Amino acid sequence: MATLLDNYEQQYAILTADITGKIGQLSSKTAGERKPLIAELDRQLEEALELLEQMELEVREVEATQRPRLRTRVDSYQAELRRLKQAFENACSTTHIDGDGTEELFINDGVSVKEEQRQRLLNNSERLERTGNQLISGYRTVIETEEVGNQVLQDLAIQRETIQRARSRLRETDADLGRSSRLMSGMVFRSLQQRFILIGVSVAIGIVIIWCIYYAFAKNS
Repeated sequence: MATLLDNYEQQYAILTADITGKIGQLSSKTAGERKPLIAELDRQLEEALELLEQMELEVREVEATQRPRLRTRVDSYQAELRRLKQAFENACSTTHIDGDGTEELFINDGVSVKEEQRQRLLNNSERLERTGNQLISGYRTVIETEEVGNQVLQDLAIQRETIQRARSRLRETDADLGRSSRLMSGMVFRSLQQRFILIGVSVAIGIVIIWCIYYAFAKNS
């Protein structure tokens, strides 16, 4: 799921960077060149909107803990697309085509301000291009951060397995110690038992010897 969303984001970043560059080219195109360029920009803006819709669907499918972070990213893409659409509309509406096919930009009082307006559009185009570059850079940063996070999770998983193996070995050692303790207790008990038996036999033999000596003396008397 996350991989599909990443693919959409990469496509969106490349597409918006291309749109930004083409919007900046509108002011320098002739009437014949502008028409196919405007049609291409319309198509690319629709494609960008479709990518955002696909992103929204993917965000709805992710886990609830990740959804706010991804939702914020998609919202920023939507805001960027709105700015691109506004810049595109401004670039289309502020350009006037004369009867001889030359391009002139006018303000409300009819005074030609072609160079000033063109410079303003170029400045806006540069800002949009910088924004697109920042968006691509931010996307790369997010990817790198996710890669680092995945590596950390893998390291933690390895450490967890190591700890679990150590605990398993500790339990086995405890079991071995328990068996050894029971074995030693049994050996001590048998040793004491044999000692008591030996003492009992020695006492019995002593009693028999004393009785025999007493019997011999009593017989001789």
